[in-house]
This record gives sequence, structure tokens and C-alpha cells, in this order.
Amino acid sequence: DTYTRLGSPLGDHPDMKKIPGIDFSGVVTESSNAAFKAGDKVILNGFGVGETHLGGYAQKARVKGEWLVRLPDGLSAAEAMAIGTAGYTAMLCVMALERHGLTPARGPVVVTGAAGGVGSVAVALLAKLGWHVIASTGRASEADYLKGLGAAEIVDRAELSAPGKPLGKERWAAGVDSVGSHTLANVLAQTKYAGAVAACGLAQGMDLPASVAPFILRGVALLGVDSVMAPQALRQEAWSRLARDLDRAKLAAMTTEAKLDDVLKLGPDILAGKTRGRVVVAID
Repeated sequence: DTYTRLGSPLGDHPDMKKIPGIDFSGVVTESSNAAFKAGDKVILNGFGVGETHLGGYAQKARVKGEWLVRLPDGLSAAEAMAIGTAGYTAMLCVMALERHGLTPARGPVVVTGAAGGVGSVAVALLAKLGWHVIASTGRASEADYLKGLGAAEIVDRAELSAPGKPLGKERWAAGVDSVGSHTLANVLAQTKYAGAVAACGLAQGMDLPASVAPFILRGVALLGVDSVMAPQALRQEAWSRLARDLDRAKLAAMTTEAKLDDVLKLGPDILAGKTRGRVVVAID
């Protein structure tokens, strides 16, 4: 194991209450893993940390070295957590679309849940990479915020969240969806021929009330994106790309800071859709 002083040194025990927090960034103080040494700056995302393993909302953590990624040069720990698992997942979605051969020349890209964590970073990334970004949100008040991140168009999520037709008018060549359910079904139904949608979330639901029509009549691809157990090489590539391709001014614009004592109050606000972008929890 590699020991990083940002969670709990106690390890797991079936009777212990779990410390939440699915990601963290910090400095290694002790390591028995040859890949890391004291003083190394690292990031952790996923692997059940905060769920089945003690998490990041603490000052110390003990985790497996294989779970860690080195903090890229030029990226601070605070910026890494402003990006967080949400932003890292957004980058994985962008990379999935690129591996499928999609480029801005093919047409617009739609981002659902655009004012959330995944959506905000996805909008900023895709805009910087030259895409015409269509941002879907249920909060009209966030239009200026999303345009500031690079969105070219804003659509009301009501256009996508209700049951729709098996096929609709072709509107975009690609999509990044963190919503699922009817929203994902409608995004797929309105994707252009040979386009693709990267799916990484289920804010509306786990179901997918769709038909095979987009797949067999338009050759649309549904690209599943998992951030929790992604292989090390993919993680390193994603974080290197984030350090290079994410506009720091836009990252700052989507980020607020909270204290550890604020975490329990933030939970209901996040579930109620009252927050936007990213919240960094500063561990004192």
C-alpha cells in the first residue's frame, strides 16, 4: 500500500463507519509501494474509496499505490480537486468520442446536465477543443454561466427529459450524457448518422427507455464510460489532457470552496440541483 496523509490510517473493518469522499489530492508521507515516495503529489479517483474503503473527507488516507495518479506538472492540488472525479469523468467522455473518430467538423455536441460537475467541465473542454457545444439544463438562470464556459446554444432539459419518439430530427453528431433515462434515449434518437454518445451518469434514472432504431438505422454508437475502475494508463492520459486542455480561468469560474463542516449541508443542495459546477472541500 501507499500511504497518503489525506484520509484515514485505520484501514477497513466491517464494524467501522465509512468516511465518505470519493476523491482527494495530497502529498505522500510514507510509502511501501516502489512507484511512490514521500513528497510525491498525487490524486485519487474511485476504486470504491468513500464507498467500500475509507474516503477523502479527512486529513489522512491509507490507500493502495495502484489507485493513485501523479499530479500533472502545472496543476495544483486545489485545481485537481476543482476538476475532481466529475471533471476526470468528463475528460474520459471526450476521449471516448475522439477514439470513435468524432471531430468538431462532424457537427455539434450536446452536453446534458450541463450546469453540474461533469457537464460544466465537459462544456469547457469541448468548447476549447473547437466543438459547437449545445448545453442542456433545467435552470434557465445558468445560461450566462454556461455561455461563459463556452456553450454556443442552451436548450431546456424539458426538450429531452420526457418520453420521446424512437427517432427524431438529427441535431448533433456527439453527446456527453450524465442523466440517463428518457434524456439519454432522446439524445440518441436525435444523434446524426454515425454519431456517438458517451454515457457516464444516471441523474434522471438507471433505465434506458429507448429503441434500437438509432443504432440500426443511423449507426449511432452508445459509449459507456466508467471512471471508478478505469485502467491506470487511461487515468494518466485523462489527467495529462486535463492539465493541457482545460482552461484554468473557466475552471475557476465553475468552482467554489467549502470547509469540511459544510459537507453535510451541501449534500441536500446538490441533490436538489441548487449547486452548479464544482465545490472543493478544503481539509484543514
